[in-house]
Amino acid sequence: MKKIIYKTFGLRDGEIFISFLMQLYIFLIITVLLIVKPTVNAMFVSELGAENLPYGYLLVAITAVFTTYFYSQAIRKHSLVKITVLSLIVFSAVFIVLGVLFNLEIINQFILYFYYVFVSLFAVVATSQFWIFANMVFNAREAKRIFGFIGAGAIAGGIFGGYLTSIIAANFGKEYTIFLASILLLLCIPILNKVYKLRIKYLNTFKRKQVIESQDRLESSSLKLISKSKHLTFLAIITGIGVVVAKLVDFQFSDFANKAISDSDDLAAFFGFWFSTFNVVALTIQLFLTNKILNKLGVSSSLLVLPLTIGLSSLLFLTFPELWVLIIIKGIDGSFKQSLNKAAVELSIMPIPLHIKNQAKSYIDVAVDSIATGFSGFLLIFFIKELNLSSSYITVIVLLFVFIWIVLIYKLREAYFESFKKNIQKNLSFINSKKEKPKKENNLLDIKNVFEKGNEEEILAMFDRLKDYKFKIFQNPVIELLKHPSSKIKVAAIDFLDAFDDNNILNNVAEFIYDKDETLVYVALDYVLEHSDQRDTAFFNRFLDHDEEYIANGALLALAKQSRNNYNLGNYYHLKNRLELKIDKYIVNRAAVRKEIIAGLLLSIAYAGLENHYSFIAAHLKNQKPYIIKFATIAAGITSQEIFIKDLLNLLDKKRHRKRAIRALKSYGPKIIDVLQKLEKEEDLNSNIRKHVPKIVGAFQNEKSVTILEKIVKSVNSTSRLEATKALIKIYKKDADLTLSKRVIRKHITKETYYYKHILEANISIQHLINKDLVDEINKENQTVYEGRKILSDALEQELKKSFMIIFNLLSLLYSEEDIQITFNAIKSNHKEAKINALELLENLLDSSLKAVVVPVLEHEVLDKNHYNATAIPFTILSELELLKKLMKVSGSGVRLAAVNYITNAKNKTLIPALLPIKKYRNKIVKQLAYDTLKMLRNL
Repeated sequence: MKKIIYKTFGLRDGEIFISFLMQLYIFLIITVLLIVKPTVNAMFVSELGAENLPYGYLLVAITAVFTTYFYSQAIRKHSLVKITVLSLIVFSAVFIVLGVLFNLEIINQFILYFYYVFVSLFAVVATSQFWIFANMVFNAREAKRIFGFIGAGAIAGGIFGGYLTSIIAANFGKEYTIFLASILLLLCIPILNKVYKLRIKYLNTFKRKQVIESQDRLESSSLKLISKSKHLTFLAIITGIGVVVAKLVDFQFSDFANKAISDSDDLAAFFGFWFSTFNVVALTIQLFLTNKILNKLGVSSSLLVLPLTIGLSSLLFLTFPELWVLIIIKGIDGSFKQSLNKAAVELSIMPIPLHIKNQAKSYIDVAVDSIATGFSGFLLIFFIKELNLSSSYITVIVLLFVFIWIVLIYKLREAYFESFKKNIQKNLSFINSKKEKPKKENNLLDIKNVFEKGNEEEILAMFDRLKDYKFKIFQNPVIELLKHPSSKIKVAAIDFLDAFDDNNILNNVAEFIYDKDETLVYVALDYVLEHSDQRDTAFFNRFLDHDEEYIANGALLALAKQSRNNYNLGNYYHLKNRLELKIDKYIVNRAAVRKEIIAGLLLSIAYAGLENHYSFIAAHLKNQKPYIIKFATIAAGITSQEIFIKDLLNLLDKKRHRKRAIRALKSYGPKIIDVLQKLEKEEDLNSNIRKHVPKIVGAFQNEKSVTILEKIVKSVNSTSRLEATKALIKIYKKDADLTLSKRVIRKHITKETYYYKHILEANISIQHLINKDLVDEINKENQTVYEGRKILSDALEQELKKSFMIIFNLLSLLYSEEDIQITFNAIKSNHKEAKINALELLENLLDSSLKAVVVPVLEHEVLDKNHYNATAIPFTILSELELLKKLMKVSGSGVRLAAVNYITNAKNKTLIPALLPIKKYRNKIVKQLAYDTLKMLRNL
């Protein structure tokens, strides 16, 4: 039975009982409403005539203004639960009095007006209180699934109450229906208390804080709250227009019905029958269409259904002004309003913080509803009484309001998204405010203080932050840092000051030439050579021919760098001859040459452009010493010669040298893309290198970059896909005019969600085996297998994280990057409310084709991952062999290595089929391990 309920209504574990309680509550409220409303309306129309309905509307509005004021005061000072219980008791008592009056046949104009107004207030107050509780009980995600199910209770109550009224009124008299309504209303009180104990009493701290604010600290009036929020303003006006249209339609319906049916009991039965029939239609819509339409169109677009259908039906009435057309229009209003439109309206207010929502929603549901009712009365009095027009002309006014209604819904859509974003950011700010974060120096005074009083680490970090911003205001504080004892700070200071021509620090820097730190010596010599008289032979030759080798080498490197764009300078100091002598000396005495000398030579050859010695750089790109490789990589990048590209690409496979190799390859400029495309076509790039190519290609904003990145997004390696999507985002930030197929991006998103689901299924399966291990006692024999499974699960978790990021990166290429980033940050946070709001925001942003594949993945991230039965992603527990076979096809996060290692530790011959043919393993380490494992298993 549970499975049927879960599948039919979208309910999940722990939601059935509370959902049924809420459904029963609204069932009773609407049952009572459909008992008293047709009865009172029929009496009113029969005794006073439909032409007096507008005056009833005006009285409802006037009464609502006073009622709303006292209700708002009460809700600030007292618990919402207490106010609701008291309201239910008062409503029940007043209905009992009405039953007595009917029984004694004491009916006059005053009583009819009083009860007409009272029933209208009951309708808005009681239902408003229920939906406020529903918004407190359920979050945005739960609401989207459950409100449809709960709303079915309201519609069922409408069916039951309407038909019950029709039967009892026709056979026993209307007074008995009123007594029954009073009793049913009191049954809501114990249900409300149970709901409070189960859910509302245990609101999370953040929500409870909001509720307290609403009761104790909120001083602004409801009207001010609404006027300050575009979202609430549009929602209030839309609600008001909906009421105006409903009242105008109701007047036409009542007027035509009264002309056709003269007896009050028959008219009450007529109203009861049709109100119930409308609710039957509403129930059908609620059960079979509401959730589908909401999921397909989203909240905002779903709001358009009601005004559009009313508008089309009104056009039909202009052609056929008959009662049967009015029954259709009233039916559309009564059915869609209580099903799809009701759910959409309640969901549309979800992004509003609870402490604002409680008060604003009460005002909208009670005051706005009633004021709109009064406005309807004013319109009817003016057009029907004063202008003496037929009620048929009201349809033209209805069409005008429908047009305004539709325009405002589009405005609400924008405000709806904005409210979600603000709410998410507020929740995230609430979390971040609790975390202790190191203070960031952002203003000028802070930066100066760091330069003047900071330690070495802080000063160097500040220079790193200012590397692209050479502000003259910091010139003097930085000059003072030339006196700092740290050589690293002096180097950073000289580099910073190099951007200014009026430093007058040449003599200060020249003193560093004799320092023991070789890096500082080189930087000082480079600065002196650039900023002094470069043809002062005696001055500079003193350094080039210095007895201290490190000073002479530093001078030679500085000369090579400066002569790169000044050929005459190199000739003047005989640069090439000096370098040739140094290289010959190195060749003769290679073993005794210090690594710093080799590094200087590598850079000098690159700056001087000595092509006949490029083999020197190529040889050292394969050196065993990381220090030498570092400078050989820099030198290769300086030359930007094609002969070094393959060696630099091979360095991408080594984490230690990867960043520097990428920088070197970027220095080649856009031509590197052509080389990479050529190597890709020739299949001359292995997978470990290919996955880092996007970091290089992404540096260039052109169509070729986009083309090659789009190809990499198709890669089987998740790291390659992730880096490619990051690079595409960076490119489009700088040049949004580059063409990128939206259709292709959608295809990639769909493909990535399938990949995520496959990895998730594998991880659930491995977790299933781990849990089995935990149930069984772990001993020495299965400890290694257990550890292997844990390692494999960790690798799969890394794959899931990367796949999730890829999905969001791809979404950023289709939608606003800011919106996508907000939702990503919220979903990855630890704040449940922010996660849920983010998911709801994204679900409304995505179009239907993407929503179906992306939302289940997002729900998995939002829900407790340990409860896989709560996710919308279907999965199957795979056998050990099936699982390993699937994982052998995964490329990324060391999954294949972990899988082969697991088979090795398991020492189980039955797992041999999971191993791929040895030649299919591209990674040398994995290939060797697979070979050794296969050999070991066959020998068992």
